[in-house]
Amino acid sequence: MTTTGEEHTEAGTGPWWWVGWRSAVLDAGLALVSAFECGGEGVRFAHDAGLPAPVGVVFGAVSGSVLLVRRKWPIAVVLVSIAITPAQMGFLMGLVGLYTLAASELPRRITAALAGMSFVGMLIVTFVRAHQSVVRGDVPMGSWLVPFASLTTAIGMTAPPVLLGLYMGARRRLMESLRERADSLERELQLLAERAEERAEWARNEERTRIAREMHDVVAHRVSLMVVHAAALQAVARKDPEKAVKNAALVGDMGRQALTELREMLGVLRTGDGLGARVPSVPLAAVGAAAAAAAAAASRVADDSGGGEGPSLAEIDELVGQSAAAGMVVALSVEGDMRGYAREIEQTAYRVVQEALTNVHKHAAGAKTYVRLAHRVSEIAMQVENECPPEVGAGSSVGLPSGGNGLLGMKERVAALGGVFVSGPTDAGGFRVSAVIPA
Repeated sequence: MTTTGEEHTEAGTGPWWWVGWRSAVLDAGLALVSAFECGGEGVRFAHDAGLPAPVGVVFGAVSGSVLLVRRKWPIAVVLVSIAITPAQMGFLMGLVGLYTLAASELPRRITAALAGMSFVGMLIVTFVRAHQSVVRGDVPMGSWLVPFASLTTAIGMTAPPVLLGLYMGARRRLMESLRERADSLERELQLLAERAEERAEWARNEERTRIAREMHDVVAHRVSLMVVHAAALQAVARKDPEKAVKNAALVGDMGRQALTELREMLGVLRTGDGLGARVPSVPLAAVGAAAAAAAAAASRVADDSGGGEGPSLAEIDELVGQSAAAGMVVALSVEGDMRGYAREIEQTAYRVVQEALTNVHKHAAGAKTYVRLAHRVSEIAMQVENECPPEVGAGSSVGLPSGGNGLLGMKERVAALGGVFVSGPTDAGGFRVSAVIPA
C-alpha cells in the first residue's frame, strides 16, 4: 500500500510541523537568508527613520526570520511582508510567502485578498520611492516612466509567486488524488481476488459434493442389487442350479453396468485435471486467473451434472425390472404421455427412483413397492412407496450398510432444479419418497 494524503503527512519524521528534516533545513536556510537581507536593509531604514543602526538591523533580522514558520502560518508571513514593504525590506519573504500561501489548502479568496494587498502595497511604495528619486535626480528617467516602473515591479513581485504556488498546489493535490485512487483500486483488486478465491473454493466444494453424490448413486444401487443376488445365489446354489446360474449372470451384468458408469464418471473427472494448478496462490497478481478458474469450475459443475451420457426415464422399466429380478415385489405405473425432457431432469428423476428402490432393498426387504411416474403439463412427479416389510429386521438380513446420504443426495438434486422433495414414513408402517420437478 502506498501512503497518501493525510497518511503521508502523519508519516513525517521531521521536527514540529515539518514533514521531514529536508523541509525543516530548507525553511531554516530561507529564514536565515531573509534575516540577513532584512538586517542589511534595516541599516537604511534606521537612517531614514532617525533610529540607531543596530535597532534597524535587529528589526530587519527579526522580521526576516518570520519566514521560518511559512508552512505553519503562511498568512502571518504574508502580512509581515506587507507590513515591512514601506521600509523596502522583506522582498524574499514576500515572494516565498505568497508562493506558500497560494500552494496551501487555504481558501482561494484569502489568497486573492492577501495577494491584492501585497500588489497594492508594492505598487504604492514603488511609485512613491521612484517619484522621490526622479525629483531628487537620483534616477535619470522621465516622470512618465514612474507609473510603468511601479506597475511592472508590483506585478513582478506578486504574480509569479502566486501563479507558481497555485500550479504546485494543484499538482500536489492531483498526485495525492492519484495515489488515493491507486490505493482504492488496489483494495478493490484485493477484494476481487478474495471473492474470486471464494468462488473457486465454492466451485471445488460443489464439485466434491457432486462427485460424492454420483458415486453414491452409481455404486449404492448396483452393489446393493449385487449383494441381494449374491445372497439369493448362496441360498439356492445347491437346491436350484438353474436359478443360481441366472442369479450369477445378473450379478455379472450389474457389475459390468456399475463399472461402465464409473468409467464414464472418471472420464469426466479426467477432463478437468489441472484446474487446481491453474489457480495461483497469490491473490492480487492472479485476479483474472482466479476469476476465470472460478467461472470455469462453476460452469463445469453445471455442465457435468447435466451433460454427457447418463440414465434417462426410458430406462425406468429396466431399473424396476432389476429390482423385481432381485426378489422385490414392485409395480410400476405411468400417468400421462411420455415426452422429452432436459438431460438433467431425466437424470434426476431416474436417480430419485433408483435411490428409493435401493433404500427399500436395504431397509424393507420383501416389502411390496409401488413406483408411480406422472407426466404433467409443466412438471414431472415421481413417487416410490413401500409397504411394511413382512418381518421386522428383514432389511438387514443380507448385511447391506447404510451411509445415511441417500435421502440427502436426492433432496439436493431435486432442489437444484427448483423442485420439491418429501420423504417420510406412512401411516401403514411403510415409507414414501415423493418428488416434483418443474419441466
